[in-house]
Amino acid sequence: MKNIEIYIIIIVVIAMIWLILDTIRYYRGEKRKVKNLHRFAKEGEIEAQSKLAHRYKEGNMVKQDCKKAAFWYQKAAFNGDISARGYLEEFLHNSQRCKEKKL
Repeated sequence: MKNIEIYIIIIVVIAMIWLILDTIRYYRGEKRKVKNLHRFAKEGEIEAQSKLAHRYKEGNMVKQDCKKAAFWYQKAAFNGDISARGYLEEFLHNSQRCKEKKL
């Protein structure tokens, strides 16, 4: 009986280590995605600008920043992204909510 308990403990520990390592790999991958989004957005890629704006708006793997979100939505909208134009209109219409969160 004691051997079964040891095997179960070993399996649980191995599973926990695997999950922790998998989580670390996931976050490193997400950080890499954000870094690449910045690079592509600065180069003028419309989709990257829109995705980066959405990440700033939601605070997804970056610190939530309304000004940066509006900036990137505006860049994407000026470059012809129709959905970014809609997001920008909605964002500016609801900008008071963003200011209230900071208070």
